[in-house]
Amino acid sequence: MIRPLLTRAYQTSSSSRSRLSLPAITLSSIAAASAGYWLASMQQHQPQKIKTATHTTLKNAFQELQTVLSAEHVTVDQAVLHDHGYSNNSYHEAGLPNIVVFPSNTSQVVEIVKIADKYDLPIIPFSGGTSLEGHFAASRGGICISFTEHMNEIIAFHQEDMDIVVQPGVQWEDLNGFIKEHGLFFPMDPGPGACIGGMVGTSCSGTNAVRYGTMKEWVINLTVVTPEGKVIKTRQRPRKSSAGYDLTRLFIGSEGTLGIVTEITLKLAVIPKAQTVAVCDFPTIEDAAKVVPELMQAGVQIGAVELLDGLMMKAINLSNPELGYVEKPTLFFKFSGGSQAVIDHEIQVVSGIVKRHQGGEFKYAKSEKEKESLWEGRKIALWSSTLLKPNASVWTTDVVVPVSELPRLIRQTQEDIETSSLPCPLVGHVGDGNFHVFILFDKNNPEEYKEAVRLNQNLVQRAIQMDGSVTGEHGVGIGKKKYLKQELGENTIEFMKKIKTAVDPKGLMNPDKVLP
Repeated sequence: MIRPLLTRAYQTSSSSRSRLSLPAITLSSIAAASAGYWLASMQQHQPQKIKTATHTTLKNAFQELQTVLSAEHVTVDQAVLHDHGYSNNSYHEAGLPNIVVFPSNTSQVVEIVKIADKYDLPIIPFSGGTSLEGHFAASRGGICISFTEHMNEIIAFHQEDMDIVVQPGVQWEDLNGFIKEHGLFFPMDPGPGACIGGMVGTSCSGTNAVRYGTMKEWVINLTVVTPEGKVIKTRQRPRKSSAGYDLTRLFIGSEGTLGIVTEITLKLAVIPKAQTVAVCDFPTIEDAAKVVPELMQAGVQIGAVELLDGLMMKAINLSNPELGYVEKPTLFFKFSGGSQAVIDHEIQVVSGIVKRHQGGEFKYAKSEKEKESLWEGRKIALWSSTLLKPNASVWTTDVVVPVSELPRLIRQTQEDIETSSLPCPLVGHVGDGNFHVFILFDKNNPEEYKEAVRLNQNLVQRAIQMDGSVTGEHGVGIGKKKYLKQELGENTIEFMKKIKTAVDPKGLMNPDKVLP
């Protein structure tokens, strides 16, 4: 499934799971619950030119959906609508769907899409609900297809081929728990709660990307329901193919705008025999950033390189004082390999590089307990940052540039942040040139919102000027569309629009997600 999400992901949307044993909703409740919620959202957040669905249209669609699914799997319950259109992780306003459905298989998804097509209702696929960028907000109402409950199964595991077929609602952590006993793992690690469907939708990555790449490198094929209700498979199961267009990669990162993915075949990797982590602090954030290009040129097969600035380290200590980190810019490293001897050699190389850039004590874990303790700060960074400004909204930026430009971009960004009244801790997957500035602001305070907009705009403009991108792993979402023309150019945008029109002329897949 392509759920417009996050690539990276931090929050499990589990609250809806306790509400699924619902009585059959009467048709008379649709106008009060579904249409009322949707029209209110439309009035607040959408241009007036958008035509709203009528009560009759919604009632008829609801009734037909109940002929395809069990009555309890079609709902307009206000709490469930809210859970599928709102996230505490995003500062963007909620856009609630009209109806939420919980299909069990591809055939049911086909029928849902046909009903949406018949009534010209947008479709919003949904899996983990962990988006940081407002991807699954139903900005035009419509039908939310939720895969969290009944399409979260492993379909087939081919151990000898090191691949696995899953449904979109499978969480990556559960997947790794299933295959761990076979000595295998799925290398993407976007954050707790993320599901494979949303990870496909945003072409996510995470801390392991510097070694293992992004989602595009780990998907073999997809089963997709097209906007007109046809089922396609993007390719067969071998690791390589030159049979025409790369349809698999076309759908990865399309955020639900080209079709709904209902099955995914993933590559798997062998769990490294030896692993450890290390941390090292630096006098300035630019000193830390300068380590990265040299590290990449040294040919070290590093597992991860994460950068946290001094403010982020302060936030982590506030969250867990027992960790006792030095509150300076800090690099977190992961090392993994076939033997401890390989790791020892890589640690020696990396420790030499950090010393040349004024690195402090190079601490590396010598036991499993020490490994968990040293890496704990990186795991809790996002939640910890919110302690710097209680009750604030978090604007999670996501720029990426070539690693040679990384020190300059980080230095300029830090200089801009120092002029601001808003706390803006920084964390990044700097091994591949990607980092996030968490802008903490009160969205109800016009001056703070204006300042957040300024900081974000300056950041993305600098990244584009350095031949970078406005998003490395979160996906385009709501807040980044306006920058695509600058990043990709007018001709590319026009080409994207033609593709979108060709595959989805009625706009059923929430077309305002990706295209400006």
